[in-house]
Amino acid sequence: MRWKALPLVVAALAAVALTACKSPEGETPEEKRADVRQISHEVLTELYENDPDLRDVVERSPGYAAFSNRSTKILLLGSEVGYGVAVDNRTGEETFMRMRGIGAGLGMGVTTFRVVFVFHEEDVLRRFIDSGWDFGGDAAAAAQKDETGAAVGGNITVERGMSIYQITDDGLALTGTLGGTKYWKDDDLN
Repeated sequence: MRWKALPLVVAALAAVALTACKSPEGETPEEKRADVRQISHEVLTELYENDPDLRDVVERSPGYAAFSNRSTKILLLGSEVGYGVAVDNRTGEETFMRMRGIGAGLGMGVTTFRVVFVFHEEDVLRRFIDSGWDFGGDAAAAAQKDETGAAVGGNITVERGMSIYQITDDGLALTGTLGGTKYWKDDDLN
């Protein structure tokens, strides 16, 4: 490696390390669970503001999961971290979860985005909760109504029985941010 590239590599690694610091607010597990619940509520509210018809889809589904994520990308290296809660609509059971992703690709910046998984089949919800999820591929699409960021409904179908909605600061969007992302139970909060 050339010494001239060293500052860029150090900056990229520092940005990725800063992303890894995102966690729920609070001192106790109950305070952290309350923070995750509040964030989940805000994510769902934002989803419904973007597409009011999705409220019925989420409420009638076997379950859903809502996550808040932060993504950092510096030059060729990027990472994302976040947390959320999966809810079984039939039992009301909550499962607190974490997520982490790492990827490569040209870019710079820090992005906050929210993701809602809607599970149309009980077994897909159970697998997501019990085994976690590991997205290795990229999906790319976009849905934006106008320049103000108002969005139209749309989703990514990664597996039969599940839809994924990503909300950015510009509204509802579908992008390739799921590549290399892992979701799993948060042992500290469950």
